Amino acid sequence: MKLLCAAIVQMNPTVGALTDNADTVIALAREAADCGAALIIFPELALTGYPPEDLVLKRHFLEDCRTQLERMAGELPVDSVIVAGAPWLEGNQTYNSAVVFNGGRIVTVYHKINLPNYGVFDEKRVFAPGNHPLVLISDSVRIGVHICEDAWYNETQTAIPLKQAGIDVLVNLSASPYHRGKRPLREEVVRNMVALTGAPLLYCNMVGGQDEIVFDGAGMALDADGKWIARGRTFEEDIVYAEIPVEEKPGRTLPPECRTATVSWRVPDPARPFPPSVVAPCPDELEEVYEALKTGLRDYANKNGFDKTVIPLSGGLDSALVAVIAVDALGSNRVVGVTMPSHYTSPETLKDARCVAENLGIDFFSVPIRGIYDAFLAELTPAWEGREEDSTEENLQARIRGNLVMALSNKFGWLVLAAGNKSELATGYCTLYGDMVGGFAAIKDVLKTRVYELAEWRNARDAQPPIPQSILDRPPSAELKPGQKDSDTLPPYALLDPIIERYVEHDEGVDHIIDAGHDPDTVKRVARMIDRNEYKRRQAPPGTRITGRAFGKDRRIPITNAYWERA
Repeated sequence: MKLLCAAIVQMNPTVGALTDNADTVIALAREAADCGAALIIFPELALTGYPPEDLVLKRHFLEDCRTQLERMAGELPVDSVIVAGAPWLEGNQTYNSAVVFNGGRIVTVYHKINLPNYGVFDEKRVFAPGNHPLVLISDSVRIGVHICEDAWYNETQTAIPLKQAGIDVLVNLSASPYHRGKRPLREEVVRNMVALTGAPLLYCNMVGGQDEIVFDGAGMALDADGKWIARGRTFEEDIVYAEIPVEEKPGRTLPPECRTATVSWRVPDPARPFPPSVVAPCPDELEEVYEALKTGLRDYANKNGFDKTVIPLSGGLDSALVAVIAVDALGSNRVVGVTMPSHYTSPETLKDARCVAENLGIDFFSVPIRGIYDAFLAELTPAWEGREEDSTEENLQARIRGNLVMALSNKFGWLVLAAGNKSELATGYCTLYGDMVGGFAAIKDVLKTRVYELAEWRNARDAQPPIPQSILDRPPSAELKPGQKDSDTLPPYALLDPIIERYVEHDEGVDHIIDAGHDPDTVKRVARMIDRNEYKRRQAPPGTRITGRAFGKDRRIPITNAYWERA
């Protein structure tokens, strides 16, 4: 029995930062090698970040990738086998590949066989599929190589040949985006792959945020029975060390469809102990969602070069939660709050907005809009003389606020954080060019009922809760006219959100939702609201995806669409 000393490196690359990403791979590989790792695994497309999208359609981008890979070959530890993800141009075809480094050179390249093309994935548009499984051979040890989706589908082409090859361990390089419920699903998938191949598995997942997608890490090492050897931290960069038992298997053959390459590594120094394997704990669901939101906001601001963010603090729950997430992600010195009271802003909400800012220790100032609003009405009223007041006057207030906060952004270079939630965005209960204004919408994939859950969970963490209880207790209101409540326009959120979840996230039809026990008139009304407001969502800022079906890349419904009339 031998022990294969391996390291799973879950890193946080920035899309397109080829030199920086390559430097990170080199530095972390050296760290792992210094600890005695013979086999070091990096995530899928670690060199480019994921997803590189149309960057890989640019030939000069691919040439720059090759330049970095060749540099890496000369700077990576020579006595370890390093496997890292990168695009690979071969002839006129571009592949999503695992590049194998050993002995100061690129030994071989594996091309991903299964290319996902659903949800946020669009790989068939930019990559060609590979055809052959890869087995790395070192003395009596055989290592199979997979990339992400290869472990999820098409077992005949990806798993069976590796089982027939008698591999001792399977490595999987992944960039598997997070959504609620993804981690246990992912663990089930890789355990199935362990059962199919009969081999231990080293699974390396990316970590960090990229536009609306966020990666949760949680890399893992499983033995041949699917039991834990090690697990990486969630939403944190980490090096996961694992010793994999390898048995002698004489008389093995290799299926003709498998490509092979010979690699070698140094014998571990028995005088220097290998780092212990750790099974990191998993957060509960609310903590996991909160960490995803925090990671998405942090990396969007940092990777796009924003030193500060600004949040319109209304005194309501959504903006308060966004402010707390922003401070947790970036620090109070990088967050600014602004309140823009109107004729209809109550003293209570104004007080609560100030209280949130004080609790968080952020800069806070007030820019009243009463005079601006009156001036707008004075100029506009002659144009609509004789017309009754309606939502026009309400939306005008929201659009004035949008203009003001964008002026602050322009003047100081601040990133504007929009505070709209998924319930509002779904139903169109938001103002285009008003409260939808922003560079990043931190909770756009969070239903209102879950906003309450997250706020209460976050409040419970601190002896001094950051969000005043009065905000949680007050009925939600846009405060754009006297006595206004969200429930004047929308069904109660406890009824609304389950319908949105079924209609948007699970693509259930109106009849099916009604059959599940929901009120027919409410379901039809909500479905129509969702469908007719697609034009607003197309113009909304990006925001962190935490569900399996977020607005944006996940769900693409035509704006000009008469199908909803059947509801």
